[in-house]
Formats: sequence, structure tokens, C-alpha cells
Amino acid sequence: MFSLTQSSKSEFLDKARQAREERKGHKDKEKSAILMQALVRRFLCRCRLQKQIRQEILQMFEKLCRAILASMEVENEPKVWYVSLALSKDLTIPWLKQIKDVLWICCQLLKKLKPDILQDNKMITLYLSMLVTFTDTSTWRIVRGKGEALRPALTRICENIMGHLNQKGFYSILQILLTNGLARSKPSLSKGTLTAIFSLSLRPVIAAHFSDNLLRSFLLHIMSVPAVVSHLSVLTPECMASMHTHDLLRKFILFLSREEQCLDICVCLEGSHTLCLLGNLIHLGFFSEKVLEEEANHFVKDLTDMLSYCQRYVSQKKSNLTHWHPVLGWFSQTVDYGLNESMPLVTKQLQYLWGVSIIRTLFSDVLSKKLESQEPTPPPPQPSTSQNNLPVKNLFKRAFQKSASVRNILKPVGGKRVDSAEVQKVCSICVLYQTALSTLTQIRLQILTGLTHLDELLPKLWAFICELGPQGGLKLFMECLNNDTEESKQLLAMLMLFCDCSRHLITILDDIEVYEEQTSFKIEELLTISSFLNTFVYKMVWDGILENAKGEKLELFHSVHGWLMVLYERDCRRRFTPDDHWLRKDLKPSLLFQELEKGKRRAQLLLQYIPHVIPHKNRVLLFRNIVTKEKESLGLVETNSASPHVTHITIRRSRMLEDGYDQLRRLPPNSIKGVIRVKFVNDLGVDEAGIDQDGVFKEFLEEIIKKVFNPALNLFKTTSGNERLYPSPTSYIHENHLQLFEFVGKMLGKAVYEGLVVDVPFASFFLSQVMGHHHTTFYSSIDELPSLDSEFYKNLTSIKRYDGDIGDLGLTLSYDEDVMGQLVCHELIPGGKTMTVSNENKISYIHLMAHFRMHTQIKEQTAAFIRGFRSIINPEWLHMFSTPEVQRLVAGDNAEIDLDDLKKHTVYYGGFHSSHRVIIWLWDILSSDFTSEERAMFLKFVTSCSRPPLLGFAYLKPPFSIRCVEVSDDQDTGDTLGSVLRGFFTIRKKEPGGRLPTSSTCFNLLKLPNYSKKSILRDKLRYAISMNTGFELS
Repeated sequence: MFSLTQSSKSEFLDKARQAREERKGHKDKEKSAILMQALVRRFLCRCRLQKQIRQEILQMFEKLCRAILASMEVENEPKVWYVSLALSKDLTIPWLKQIKDVLWICCQLLKKLKPDILQDNKMITLYLSMLVTFTDTSTWRIVRGKGEALRPALTRICENIMGHLNQKGFYSILQILLTNGLARSKPSLSKGTLTAIFSLSLRPVIAAHFSDNLLRSFLLHIMSVPAVVSHLSVLTPECMASMHTHDLLRKFILFLSREEQCLDICVCLEGSHTLCLLGNLIHLGFFSEKVLEEEANHFVKDLTDMLSYCQRYVSQKKSNLTHWHPVLGWFSQTVDYGLNESMPLVTKQLQYLWGVSIIRTLFSDVLSKKLESQEPTPPPPQPSTSQNNLPVKNLFKRAFQKSASVRNILKPVGGKRVDSAEVQKVCSICVLYQTALSTLTQIRLQILTGLTHLDELLPKLWAFICELGPQGGLKLFMECLNNDTEESKQLLAMLMLFCDCSRHLITILDDIEVYEEQTSFKIEELLTISSFLNTFVYKMVWDGILENAKGEKLELFHSVHGWLMVLYERDCRRRFTPDDHWLRKDLKPSLLFQELEKGKRRAQLLLQYIPHVIPHKNRVLLFRNIVTKEKESLGLVETNSASPHVTHITIRRSRMLEDGYDQLRRLPPNSIKGVIRVKFVNDLGVDEAGIDQDGVFKEFLEEIIKKVFNPALNLFKTTSGNERLYPSPTSYIHENHLQLFEFVGKMLGKAVYEGLVVDVPFASFFLSQVMGHHHTTFYSSIDELPSLDSEFYKNLTSIKRYDGDIGDLGLTLSYDEDVMGQLVCHELIPGGKTMTVSNENKISYIHLMAHFRMHTQIKEQTAAFIRGFRSIINPEWLHMFSTPEVQRLVAGDNAEIDLDDLKKHTVYYGGFHSSHRVIIWLWDILSSDFTSEERAMFLKFVTSCSRPPLLGFAYLKPPFSIRCVEVSDDQDTGDTLGSVLRGFFTIRKKEPGGRLPTSSTCFNLLKLPNYSKKSILRDKLRYAISMNTGFELS
């Protein structure tokens, strides 16, 4: 009982203590809240009071300024004029101090005002009026009439005032004011305000007689304001006239031509503002053509130095130390994002540098050159059936039937000293533009487009290059590669600029402009240029000069190699060069293969970058060697110690495609690369006799490919005109169409892997995608469009040449297509069907349309096919071939059939031999009586492909064979001793005149009866191949 009472008492005391502490805490919090509120209220009250006092002071200051300005406007009342106080000896110094203080307060207030706010704009006008009035005596009434004698003294007072303001940071104030008003898409400064600011900025410079110190301040603070010259030219032409009157551009150019001064300006401004200064100088140069002509060398040097400074901080990729700039790209200096809104105007100013006016002025020495006086070369004829059927020999012959004067321009002839003033000037200009290309990364295409706008510039620059050095361009530039002198770097920069611009130009020109109209370059010039580049790049690779000490590719190599490959790919699509133009006669394939075996880097680089210098046959041999080595490494080749794994499949002839798809699609790629044995089952479910030793699989592969590429199946379609194959956009009618495309890709890859030729003509645009060319920098969809639909290509490119308003045609950024009886509208871009095609976007429309027809429509099908094909054929293996060469790799050589080679590699059975009279008749008929088309039909009859193997008939698998037969195919059980002897001695059981020749294409076997007359053999063979009887007739 006692313990319970004691416990209750202690609890009571604890609760009382806690309550007391809580009450105390609440009182403390209340006091703290009251104290905090008091502090805040006191602070807010003080702020309101300060703001009120400040506003009152500003109002008083405003009234003071207005009173002072009003006093200066009073007529004939000298005592009222504020400036009259300066004439009193006792008051001059106090007055001077007072006006300096007043003007500096005006400057301080200007710094805080925003021109886009109406009230602030009024105050800006007032304070600028004060500054304008008291920094020049021209508006002072006191100096008029009898007071003219006072002008020198009063002018010195104004100069004293300006000197004081300059020391305090006057130009920085003006810069802030100009930037606030102009660094935007639409300026917020009025004409009067801008005139006042510019007049104020120019007065100290004029007063100091354009001293270096004041010129530096003017460049740093005024000329670095974004697009200030652009705004001045639009709003206040009088200010521009003042700049021309004082010849400011020339003074700027000469000031910056001193390297230390230029570097000082760039360091002070950093990247973004240096770019703004650059734009303003270029814009001034555009307005002052005469000054530009006279000071071209200094002007070019100044711009190059400023761009080079910016280039130090231009980065190729994003990092923690870089910032994004809309013109420079990733930039490692601090970027003023407040200038981004004005960057379009700055970019527009920069564009004057590659505009026609400045290009004509700077390249006047090059453009003044006369290339030729003859009529233009007639255009080469259009190809008849294929893009590669251009009569190259006639074209090549015509190209060099020109006069000697033209040939001297087209071929490197030499004669100009590289240290002459003319060459040095052109080199420095090329360095300027090359520096611009590598610095202004985000507008690089604009620069290239501007430089290629003048059709005559690039041909004349090429002519200039050809005249350099004692023996012409090539030798000189090869020597430059080995020299690290400044002169060599400038010469190589000229070559780089020529290559970059020419590559860009040829990329955007269509076939009509290149071949028929011959825009910019004549065909003969392209021949000479391609020969020059081919040799130059080959020397760079073979001599190991394409990389720097860090193992990075030289920019020069990227330029010349890019231009070379654009020309080569254009030639592959439509020939303009003679045979063997691209080959290097001094390169021995055997030496190259030896170096490849040893892993020599130069051989690997040669194969990577310019495989076309190696004869095609040698590259095919190399390809076959690569495949053989892979087979050996995968254990797919029969050896003494091991046999390769064999995959067995059973195929019903009536369901060949379905069975092949079901049994092969799940196999891993290495199994498909290996040996596959096929057993056919006939319609009765009985296994067909015969053992597959590659022949039956060849038949299976040919039949599969024949079925899947049949347009009736709608997996593939044929192009209009030349009927070449490409994926059907409506293949989705098949439920598993993408899996089928992948399977087809694997089967075609297997055929190429095994060296089997299949008669499948692909559209070149589709093969380009299979090879990955559409991912390269220089790929253009419009160039490949003729291989899909030449008529559509002509109609589409006619839009580019349409002189009127494209809007009148009623086109939209969409494509209407008839899909199985329904009209479907495909938008080329989101919302495209509501966007009208205009003169501004017609080029985009052309490229979007070409890209849609050749890529977007069949994107999924192509990706599936490529996935399957590349699972068998490593894409790197195909890099050594052009698109037409890959077609030849798939479908065999399109050359004339070499009967001697076929005869040499023919095997005879059943008693036939090379001296047998039927065999002699056969070869004689093929060579003398059959046309080339009939010989191709004969080859297709016996091998299933009308084209010979790329490496000749020695590589035909199985080898071509001819067998003497006596009975029909269904009774044929093979050779017997009797049949062989009868065939050998030309003994016949009966006259076989009624039987036709037959073939087994799976074994490349011709079954030939022992005919008694040559005429019978000729007639029967001609009938058999024309009817393509094969297995069916006997």
C-alpha cells in the first residue's frame, strides 16, 4: 500500500514538471516568433523605406537631369545654360567634378535598366541624352556665333569627361546596355537609342585619334556584341556611314594583324564573344569590298587567328569539361547561354564569309583564270539497259581529244613557284576556310554549300593546284607529306579544302547534273582528279603517312580518301572511267597477299580503305581464302584426323520451301556453314535414289532460291525497267514474313559462302543496304533511286529544276500508294500530309521521298534479310567489293563465256572424251553457231546460272561434265562397261535422233546422246536450251 502511494506521488511530480517545461517551451517559442516577426517586419520596413528613398532620390535625380537638359535648350539665355558654369574660373573645377559624378551615376543606372521594359526605356533615353550632350560640344548653344572661340577649350573639357568615364568602365556599361537590347531575336532598342549608344562608343576613339588602347576597348566591348553591325545596318544606316567615313574596318584589320593584339582580344573575349566579333568583322567586310580587296591578306590572317583560337577549345565529344554551343558544338570554355537567342543572327553574319561576294573578292586570283574557250564537252549518252553500260571507251577517248591548252589545265603540268605571293595568298585563304570547317562544326554543311555555290570555283582551284611546283600537283603534294614546314601545311590545307568541297558538291549533284549537264566539273576533269587522288591515297597508305604519332588518322587523309571514294562509288553506279582506271600497276597482288599473311599493317589498311586498287579477281581469291580459313578454324573441312559434322535434312519435293524453312531456320550459323546432306522424298513418300555429294544440296539451294525470289510469292518485287529484285513492301501478307526474310538471307549467304553462283539479280540500292553503305557519311538516297524506278527518279528530280512556284503543283510531304486496291497515304514526316511542298523545302521533299521508297517502306524486311545474310557472311569480308562486284559475287561474272576455259575444265563420262566427234561438234557449235545469248542459255541449261563463275570454270562446283547417254532419264541407271565402250567407239544401239539433250544442274552435268550428225546435235541442243527442258524432256 505504501509503495503504491509513493509511486503515484512521483508520477504526479513528473507530470507537473513536464507540464511546467511545456509551458516554458511554448512561452520561449512565442517570444522567438515575436522576435523573428519583429526582425522581419523591421527588415521589410527598412527595405520599403530604402526603396521609397531610392525612388525619391531617383525622381530627384531624374528631375535634375531633365532640368540640366532643359537649361541647355533655352534660346539666347547664356546665364541659364548649365554649361556656362564651366566658364567661371571659380566654378570650373567644381562643375567638372559635378558633371562627372552626374554622368557616372547615369552610367551606373543604365547598367541596371532593361530596354524591353517601357518605363526603363524612357529612363535609358534620358540618361543617354545626358551622356550624349556632355561628351560633345556640337549641341551646345554657347559655342555658336561669337562663342566659337570657346570650342577648343570646351572640347578639351568633353575629352576630360570621356577620359574619366573610360577609366571608370564606360565601355563595359555600353556593352551591357547593347547586349541587353540586341542579344535577342528581335532588338528592343529603338533607332534613336542605338544611334546614341553607338555615337557615345565612337567618340572616345575619335578623340584619341584611334589609339590602340581605345581601339582595343571598342573591339572588346562594342564589336563583340552579337550582330551589332547587322542591327546598325538595318536601324541606323547613318552609323554605318560613320564607320565607313572613319575607315574603321581597315583600322580594326591592321590592329588585329599584330599577333599579340589579336591573341589579347581573343583571350579577353573567350569563345562565344570571339565568334560575335568575328561575325561583325565579316559583316563589315561584306559592306566594304574595296577595303577587303586592299587588305585581303591581313583580313584573312585575322580571321584565321581568331578561328584557330576558338578551335583549341572545340571538342569532338561531350565530357564533364565541355559545354554545348549552337555553332561550335562541344566547347571546353565557358559558354554564355544568354547569347544563344542571338546566335541565328551571328550565324547569318558568318555566312557572308562563304557568300558569293566575299568568295569572289578573296579568290579573285583563282577566278580570274580562264579555263577553256571551246564548246562544252557533249554529254555522255544515257545507259541503255544498265547503269554500268555507259560506253566508257568513247567517253574516255573524247575526253582527251580536247585541245592542248585544256589538257594542260586538266593534267598536272607545274610551273608556279610555291613561294610566290599569288600562291601564298591562295594558300592562306584556303587555310582560313579549312579552319572554319573544323571550328564551326555545327554549320559545316552551310560552309561547304556556300563554297560550292560558284560553279567555276572548284574547277579553277583544281587548275591552280595542277600548276603548282616544277612538275605539277601530285609530286609536290607527296613531298609536302614528308615535310613539316608551314608552307607544306598550307599547301595541304588547299588540297583538303578542294577535296572537302568537291566531295560535298558531287554528293548533292544528281546523275543528270554530273553526266549530262556536267555541272562544275567536266567528265575529263573527274578522270584526272580521280587518277590523282587514287595515286595520292595509295602512296599515303603504302608509305604509312596516313596517321599521326598517336595513331589517329590525319584530317588530310579523311578529306582525300572521302573525295576519292565518292568518285569511285559514283563510277560504280554509272561508269565514267575507262577499264582498269582504278588499278595500281605497281602493286603486285602476290606481294600484298604475302604482307597480309604476315599481318603487315599497310597491307591491312590498303584492303580496308582502297581495295579497288587490287584487281577484282585477286580480291575474289582473297575472299575465298578467308572463307577457307574460317572453315578450317571451325572444323568444317575433311582432314586425315577428323571429319566435319554433317547435318541431314529430308525434303519433300512438293513442299521444298516449307520443309527447308522448318529444318534449317533453327540451325546455328556454324551448322549452316558446315556440310548439309539433303534426301529428297517424292510425291509418293518414297526416298529418291542417290547420294548427296554437294550436288543434291546445290539443287535444293537453287530450287529454294528460285521459289523465294519469285515475285509471285510477294516476298520480293522487281524494279520497273530492268527487273531487279528487292523486298516487297507488302510482304506482310505472309504471317512469318520477317522470319522468311532472315531464312532467305541465310540461304543466299550459304550460296556465297560455298562459292555457288545463283541467277538472282538484285537492285543495287538493296545491295548497298546489305553492305551497309547507307550508314556512310556520303550516302545519298537520291543517287540510288534510278536503280528502283528510273522514271520516278526523273519525275522527282524535275521538281528540283522547276523554275516556277512548286506550291502550284499541290504536292504535300506525303506519298500516296495503291496497296492491294486501297489508297494509303504515307506521311514522310509527322503531319506531312498537311504540309505543302514549296521552293524552300523541295530538296528535303526529294530526299525524303527517295528515302521512304528505298528504306522506310522495306526497313523491317531489309533488316531481317541482312541479319540472316550476315550470320553467314561477315560484313567486313564484303568491304573489299563495290555493289556491282557483290552482285557478281552472288550471280557470277557478266563477262563473255570463255569456252576455252570451260573446255579445259570439263570432265567426260560414258565413253566421251575430248577427241570424240560429238564433243568436237559440241564445242564447234557453241563457238561458231551459237550467239553469246545462246551460249548464256546453254550455261544456264547445264548449271542453272547464265553467268560463269568469277574465277573461271576451275572454281565451278561440281565441275562441268558431259556424259554419253543411250536411254531416257527414267531408265538411266548409270554407266556400264558396255555403254562406255559403245560411246567410246561411237557404236549406237539405235539412232538417238528423237532424243533431246538433258541436264542435271545439281551436278553441272550435260547428258548428251551419241548423235550421228552435227546438224542434229545443233538443232536438238538449240531446242533444248530454248525450252529450258532440263529434267522434264527426254
